[in-house]
Amino acid sequence: MISKRVTLTISLSLATGWLIACAAAAPVQEISDARQAIAAAEEADAEQFAPQTLSEAREFLLQAEELIREGSYNLARGDAVRARTWAISALQASQAAQQADAP
Repeated sequence: MISKRVTLTISLSLATGWLIACAAAAPVQEISDARQAIAAAEEADAEQFAPQTLSEAREFLLQAEELIREGSYNLARGDAVRARTWAISALQASQAAQQADAP
């Protein structure tokens, strides 16, 4: 019979390995989310109404993509999240500007 201590040690080792594997994985979902948010902002004419904010989103996405090529997945994940955040801000600013211009 396996002791509780051995079972606990094995469980903790497996959990630690799982966490490391997740942390080391490429941020595919975050990159996809950022691209979709940028596309939505572009569709909402953010290039016209929030060009600087949209530019920041694009720049963070480019940085994230470069970091992925370098294998710096955690840094890439952060930049991808920032790209998405900037893109959402550009989308919201564009929508607000268009509403303000509406008769």
